[in-house]
Amino acid sequence: MTQLPQDSRRRPDRPALLIAAGLAGMGAVVLWDVQRLKGAAGYSQVGPATIPQVVGAGLLILALWTVVAAWRGDFPERDKQQFGPVVWVVAGLAGQLLLLNVAGFSIATGILFGLTARGFGQRNLPLALGVGVVLSFIVWVIFSQLLMLHLPVGPLERLVGG
Repeated sequence: MTQLPQDSRRRPDRPALLIAAGLAGMGAVVLWDVQRLKGAAGYSQVGPATIPQVVGAGLLILALWTVVAAWRGDFPERDKQQFGPVVWVVAGLAGQLLLLNVAGFSIATGILFGLTARGFGQRNLPLALGVGVVLSFIVWVIFSQLLMLHLPVGPLERLVGG
């Protein structure tokens, strides 16, 4: 029996297998949840369950494809993960969630924009926050005043009459 050198033996890509497990789990949940929509189609073959079934099946196919690629070692080498940018983006999401009902849509989403921009490399955080608040306020005006949809109101939106 010949022993293969250490470099020529393939080991499955564990992170890819974890991703495959997540895809399979999401696909299974979608297909399980779509079972409650089965009777809603009536006499038609196409109904509200059709697209979720396609999405669930697609997720399962992608999971299987990912498993095969992980076993073959087809994934390229990944760069080392940098956690600093991830922390900035997660902090922006947490800030928006915590401030949305207190500070209103424009300020909370502006903070999300600014901290995410910082995570993507923007060095001038006050500028990114200002741009984020202005853009978010424009989005609030479009949705709230023109489309008549209700978004959380804060002090900035009250100036316009929200």
